[in-house]
Amino acid sequence: MRIVSGIQPTGNLHLGNYLGAIRNWVKMQDDVTAGGGTSLYFLADLHAISMPHDPAQLRENTLEMTAALVACGIDPDKSILFNQTQVPAHAELQWLLSGTARMGWLNRMTQWKDKAGKNREGQSVALFTYPVLQAADVLLYQATHVPVGEDQKQHLELARDVAQKFNNDFAPEDAPVFTLPDPIIPPEAARIMSLRDGSSKMSKSDPSDMSRINLTDDADTIMAKVRKAKTDPEPLPSDKAGLEGRPEATNLVGIYAAMAGTTVDAVLAEFGGEGFGKFKPALGELLVEQLAPINARFLELRADRAALGAILRQGAEKARALAAPTLEATYAALGLVRG
Repeated sequence: MRIVSGIQPTGNLHLGNYLGAIRNWVKMQDDVTAGGGTSLYFLADLHAISMPHDPAQLRENTLEMTAALVACGIDPDKSILFNQTQVPAHAELQWLLSGTARMGWLNRMTQWKDKAGKNREGQSVALFTYPVLQAADVLLYQATHVPVGEDQKQHLELARDVAQKFNNDFAPEDAPVFTLPDPIIPPEAARIMSLRDGSSKMSKSDPSDMSRINLTDDADTIMAKVRKAKTDPEPLPSDKAGLEGRPEATNLVGIYAAMAGTTVDAVLAEFGGEGFGKFKPALGELLVEQLAPINARFLELRADRAALGAILRQGAEKARALAAPTLEATYAALGLVRG
């Protein structure tokens, strides 16, 4: 089993990122390693330039995201952790696959429509063709499986379409160039909402820092944010049905359940009938207990640029070695003379 997954280096990771994606990556890494497989996780810095960006901030975010992933449990000795830029084969394969991908396929991409909005003519070519780079990201390593959320299923289907068409057009039936990757639908992740508005997702773009728990927050800050989190005046119900129509209560109970590795019903069995005056301190203490080691490791790593650079270089070296045979096979299949 070989899994490949990428994350954009946006910086300022928060509790929603951790519970929504990164914790699943760590579990997958451990399961795949135990089964003798390979996990590749990359910082998608080439994808980041498809939108307007600050170069200095991108550089900083890439290193910060590396520190956060390692602090959360991605182990460079178990997984291959790298950034795209240090493996030029990603960009090379994207170009080689651009002859196979079709305009109609890309035009149908929901994320293209959402991100481009009404000003499609004013968007970068990279934003339009970025699903081809995503296809290259996974096909390059002969990935057998790719973890995908609801918003990425369409892009994996495109990767499979590109792989199938390329194999049909340029490879013998008994010797395909590319493996068609299957999706892994991770266990349903907790949907973490804003601490100030239970109907909006927790986001780094929210102007209020009180709306989120950042991985950089210390214990006092976490406790203060939980204490001031928006709630309603009613006590907690004794079962899940009683949370209906109470988005803020639902969010806080969901966070507790996710952090404790239990169910919402189990949390309500313990705290049902209690007010938030008792529940919030318990939630805050649980968050501090679970996040303190991550926070300490993150701050230590973030300050050690040499260590972060070494992690990315070593991961990229392993990734380049894995990528080379597929890239060579692709050039050969297309009839391109390599010397």
